Amino acid sequence: MRYALAFASAAALLAPLAFTSAAAAQDAAPQVERHEIMEEVGDAMGVLGGMAKGERPYDAAAATEALDVFIVQTPLFLELFPEGSETGHDTRAKPAIWEDPADFHEKGEALVAAAESAKGPAGESLEGLRTALGPVGQSCRACHEAYRAPKN
Repeated sequence: MRYALAFASAAALLAPLAFTSAAAAQDAAPQVERHEIMEEVGDAMGVLGGMAKGERPYDAAAATEALDVFIVQTPLFLELFPEGSETGHDTRAKPAIWEDPADFHEKGEALVAAAESAKGPAGESLEGLRTALGPVGQSCRACHEAYRAPKN
């Protein structure tokens, strides 16, 4: 009983902190959220590329999970470019995103489609992953070339 009361007291004390963290995450600047998503997507590409290059063992589940990152996160990413978020937080977003949002969204949708098409082959074999990864990489590259500025 004593431990249950101690646990309940601790939970009551920590609850406001959890709410504060969730609220802070919701209030994060779009530039920060964009960066976090791209870090996650980059990590997923690292998993896929590592397998394709033979730098890490092929794992069908890890390959499909990595592709799911592209499928789930890209649509969220595309919505994180409101007016006024063109600068700040060391963003590398080019002005072209706001000048031609339709093309930007089209490139993002092409990435999602490539990742969706890659899931089957990537989940079947290493050779399937290697073959399917090309269009995913090409979609990434097309968007980066058009819409991401080089590092300073």
